[in-house]
Amino acid sequence: MHSIGTAGAARLRGHRFRVGAAVLCVWLMLLTATPAAAVPPDLPDGGWVWPWAGPRSVVAPFRAPAHDYGPGHRGIDIAAAGEVRSPADGVIAFAGTVVDRPLLTIDHGNGLVTTLEPVRTALSPGAAVHRGDVVGSLETGGHSPAGALHVGVRWNGAYINPMLLFGGVERAVLLPCGSGGC
Repeated sequence: MHSIGTAGAARLRGHRFRVGAAVLCVWLMLLTATPAAAVPPDLPDGGWVWPWAGPRSVVAPFRAPAHDYGPGHRGIDIAAAGEVRSPADGVIAFAGTVVDRPLLTIDHGNGLVTTLEPVRTALSPGAAVHRGDVVGSLETGGHSPAGALHVGVRWNGAYINPMLLFGGVERAVLLPCGSGGC
C-alpha cells in the first residue's frame, strides 16, 4: 500500500476544497441567474399615455407567469369605452382579427411592442402613429370582460407589466431595521 504522507494529504484536501468551492460557485450562479426576460428594460422616462382618455380603473392586473407556458395575465385590462389611443409613438405592426377578437399591435421601437384588444381599426400595418393618436375603437370579444381594454406590452419578446410604462408601479424601497428588530 502506498502512503502519500502528511504534506500530500494536505495538498489533496486543498485541491478538493478548491474544486468543491468552484462547483458551489457555479451552482449558485445558475440558481440565482435571472432570465433575460425578467430584467427590466431601459424604459422611457414617462411620455407614455393611457390608451383610454376616461377614468382609469384596472379591472384585471398583470400577473407574470412562472414560466413561458405557465398561467398568468400577460397584460392589464382597464375599464374603457369608445376611442382607443396609441400610448406612444410607433408603427402599426398588425391590425386584424385573431380567433374571435380584433387586435391592434404597435411597434414602438427599442424592443417595445403594445397589443390592444379588442380594438377595431381602419389603420394598416406600416402606418405611423403618434402618442395620443386615436388608433381605433373598443369592440367586444376575447378574454377581457365587456367594456374592458386589454393592454399587453412585450419587451424583446417577453411580456412586462404595462403599469411600468404608465407610471403605476412604484419602486420598492428597502428600509433598515429599527432597534426593536424586524
